[in-house]
Amino acid sequence: MQPGWNLGNSLDSLCCGADETTWGNPRIDAGLFQAIKKQGFHSVRIPVSWGNHTGPAPDYLIDPAVMARVKEVVGMALDAGLYVMINVHHDSWQWVKDLPTKHDAVMAQYTATWTQIADTFKDSSTKLVFEPINEQSFEGSSGPDAGHRYMAELNDTFHRVVRSSGGNNADRLLVLPTLHTGADQADMDALAADISGLSDPMLAATTHNYGFWPFSTNIAGYTTYNAEVQKSLEANFQSQVDTFVSHGIPVIIGEFGLMDNYQTNVERGEYLKFFEDFGYLARTSGITTMWWDNGTLFDRFTRTWRDQEQFDYISTGWTTRSATASSDLVFVDATKKLNDASVTLNLNGLTFAQLRYGAGALKQGKDYALDGSSLTLKKSLLKRILGDRMPGATAQLQIGFSAGMPWKLNVISSAAPVLSAASGTTDASVVIPTAFNGDRLATMEAVYADGKNAGPADWTSYKAFSESFAPNYQDGTIQLTAQFLAAIDENRPVTLKFHFWSGQIVQYTITRTGTTVTGVAS
Repeated sequence: MQPGWNLGNSLDSLCCGADETTWGNPRIDAGLFQAIKKQGFHSVRIPVSWGNHTGPAPDYLIDPAVMARVKEVVGMALDAGLYVMINVHHDSWQWVKDLPTKHDAVMAQYTATWTQIADTFKDSSTKLVFEPINEQSFEGSSGPDAGHRYMAELNDTFHRVVRSSGGNNADRLLVLPTLHTGADQADMDALAADISGLSDPMLAATTHNYGFWPFSTNIAGYTTYNAEVQKSLEANFQSQVDTFVSHGIPVIIGEFGLMDNYQTNVERGEYLKFFEDFGYLARTSGITTMWWDNGTLFDRFTRTWRDQEQFDYISTGWTTRSATASSDLVFVDATKKLNDASVTLNLNGLTFAQLRYGAGALKQGKDYALDGSSLTLKKSLLKRILGDRMPGATAQLQIGFSAGMPWKLNVISSAAPVLSAASGTTDASVVIPTAFNGDRLATMEAVYADGKNAGPADWTSYKAFSESFAPNYQDGTIQLTAQFLAAIDENRPVTLKFHFWSGQIVQYTITRTGTTVTGVAS
């Protein structure tokens, strides 16, 4: 089944009179699955939401037209040569969450739902896989232990219903999730014990992975794929190997990615490092991964990738590693004497091959120097590629290696950013005129004069990118969002520290009086 892809925001958007196009994707056809197969995927997860097309108790009949459409789509995917995994998806938070307080009613509907699905697909190819529920949590639960018992009840009921339905369901692969479909050790241990008790060799475990959360969303100062973030990902994979794989239980990471699905919050090079490392860990651990895509990654209208380079990193990881570097950004201060600039290569077991600018290969010794994993760009090269070195001048180099993707190195001439006075209101935003001078914003801190953290998420001084602030390089502005402004105290000045990728830090002070907010450079 490795690698896998998610058909998100299509059949799971079947809600309240909506159809599979409601969340912005086209109606599914056979060509979509043929295109996905051509991209190198072996499996597709098809999330399905059933509850809003289910009749009342006691029968809980699923709308025959909806069931027929799901069967048709599954058939298209199977005909394309893909393994297929279907589930009960948004029902988890729509009604299954009420299991602690409406136990009998929820279990009756859940049992009826899976009875109908199992009967419909019992004669389908064994390349069809079932997953009982998605990211399940429980409202009114007394705690994790109770949550594990409820989760086991759902998994066990699902197992009993499917296995007793006959046909190919007798030994079809069933994929059981942890509580929340997370990889916390206690949740995995509970699932491992449940799987052991079922004594069924055709069971797999499933979790989801959206990376180390502060990095995945760019909050709390986690702007880079640093050693802590990397170790967190490595530990996630290793714990699943130790808990499941080493005991003969396959693992499918049914959704993975970063929370920054639109690639606006996490810096580009750091973003790509995550996916490169994720692919390596999946391949070496033997864990199947299914990339979450709600239509923002593979354009289902044109059947092309919206971000080809991101896909190239992911697909390259199916067979080999790619090397990276300490950064994909090299800032050259336009106001100072020109000097050499260096980056550290993360070779990942590969070797350096060449450094290119445009269509030509650069010359070692003349244009650059290589000392172990340290790559130095000569000042003569910087002068040539940056020209007059006006702030904002850029050039892109490509570092080639013995295998994998080349690493793009963006060389940028910059000067200290300048922020001007601004005003706004808490129910709108404050837009700060900003001369970026070639620099790029990494993060923002917000503190009161007494040192206490200001704004939302006040457990950290570093605010969430996009949620609290957002740069607009084309317009030359930094926006402080209404959400951020509403969370600061009145008549209590807030010092903002804007951290830029060049290393520059610019201070700015904002003050809220009633609903009016004013800001000036500190």
